[in-house]
Amino acid sequence: MTRSVLQAALADLADVPATSRWVRSGAVRLHVLDYGGPGVPLVLLPGITSPAITMDFVARELTDLVRPVVVDVRGRGLSDTGSSWTLDDYAADTRAVIAGLELERPLLMGHSMGARIAAVVAAGGADLRGAVLVDPPMSGPGRGPYPTTLAAFRGQLAQAQRGTDADEVAAAWPRWPRAEQELRARWLSSCAEAAIVATHEGFESEDFFSAWPSVPAPAVLVHGADSPVVTAAGVVEAAAANPAAGFVEIPDAGHMVFWDNPGAALALLRGVLERLV
Repeated sequence: MTRSVLQAALADLADVPATSRWVRSGAVRLHVLDYGGPGVPLVLLPGITSPAITMDFVARELTDLVRPVVVDVRGRGLSDTGSSWTLDDYAADTRAVIAGLELERPLLMGHSMGARIAAVVAAGGADLRGAVLVDPPMSGPGRGPYPTTLAAFRGQLAQAQRGTDADEVAAAWPRWPRAEQELRARWLSSCAEAAIVATHEGFESEDFFSAWPSVPAPAVLVHGADSPVVTAAGVVEAAAANPAAGFVEIPDAGHMVFWDNPGAALALLRGVLERLV
C-alpha cells in the first residue's frame, strides 16, 4: 500500500512550536521541523518508524538550550520516499540538511536508526560540535538479529494503513505516554514499507562498528538500562572500540528511552547537551 498522511496528522503540526522547512538532497525533498532560536543547532534523526513530529516532545524541552532541527528521514513523514535506503543515503541526506539550512558546527543526535546514521556522518568527517547516539542498533554481519522482527514492524504498519488508534498502539508500546501513542496512531501510515524493509535489513547487513570507532570526540552513547538493542555486552564492546566516547545509562528504560522514561531520559540528555554546548 502507498504512504498516506492523514488530515488529523497534518493538524498536529498546528500545535508544534516549529517551522516546516524543506531541503533537497539530490532528487529527494526532505522536510524538517526547525524550532528556531539563537542556540547551537541540534540536528535530530529519529528511528525506523518515527516521523519527525514524534520527537516533538523531546525537542520542545530543549529549546532553551539548543535550536532543535528534527528531520523527517526519507520515506517517513512529509519527506519524499526515495528509491534507496542505505546508511550512506541517509548520511548524504543529513549532510544536505546541514548544508541547506546553513547550520554551522551543529550537534548531531540520533535515536536507533538515527543513531546509526549519526555515526556514519560523524565518522565521515562532518564539522560537528559533537554527536549523541541514543541506543543504536549494534546488530550487523556475524551478530545477533535485531530484536524487533520485520514482521512486527509490518504488522504495525498494516494496522496504521487500515486505520488504528492509541489503544492498538498501546498493545505494542504499553509504557508510552498516551499522547505519544495517539501521535503514532496518526503518523505511522506516513512511513513507506519499502524504507522500513530496507532499513531493517540494513540493521543486519550494515555494521555499526564499521563507523563507531571513527566517531570523533566529543561523542556520547546513551542507552536504556533494560535495552535489548544495546546490551551490557554491547556497551563493553562499544567502550573498547571508542575509548574517548562517553556513556550514559537511562534507568528503567528499554530501547525507546524517551518514551519509556521521559523524565529521567530528558534530564540526563540535558546534562549531556549542556556539556557539549
